[in-house]
Amino acid sequence: MANLRADALHKLTTSIAAEYGTIVVEDLNVAGMLRNRRLARRIADAGFGEIRRQLEYKTRQRHATRLVVADRWYPSSKTCSECGAVKVKLPLHVRTYECDACGLIIDRDENAALNLAALAAAAVTGTGVAGDQDTAPAASKPRGADRKTRGTRPGRTARTGRAGGATLPHQRQTETRDRTQAEALTLWR
Repeated sequence: MANLRADALHKLTTSIAAEYGTIVVEDLNVAGMLRNRRLARRIADAGFGEIRRQLEYKTRQRHATRLVVADRWYPSSKTCSECGAVKVKLPLHVRTYECDACGLIIDRDENAALNLAALAAAAVTGTGVAGDQDTAPAASKPRGADRKTRGTRPGRTARTGRAGGATLPHQRQTETRDRTQAEALTLWR
């Protein structure tokens, strides 16, 4: 079974990398998704991490192909693909997106796909939007870390902890300001 799964994933990622010039993937919280007992086995069998890993190295080998990774917090499903309005909450059982601002009614997954296409178009033009390959690489976060986690405790200062005050490469990186979702969608149109 493992060999069949590995073969299927290689064939899938090879065909995707060969057919499309720009590929967009979402950085999903797979560890959190595995906590859902009903979906855990299917999610584990899908091999999301392996698909992304293979797409990364296969798009690196083909210079005409570009991989854009949408940030974990990018609201692809919650954003209206027509006007850019963002809903605060959108539960998973709601399969149709209805915009309160412009009245657009569209399938939830189709709306997310249009938003990810807008992100890819903005990233290809080099606008500095989240996921843009031309900006400085983002520092990888340790497993389980997210934006809600404090970097340091209140009242303490962050120290390097290295002899001579040397900093590691991931400690030198600074975050760049990203454009808002509405700005990204207007740039795409």
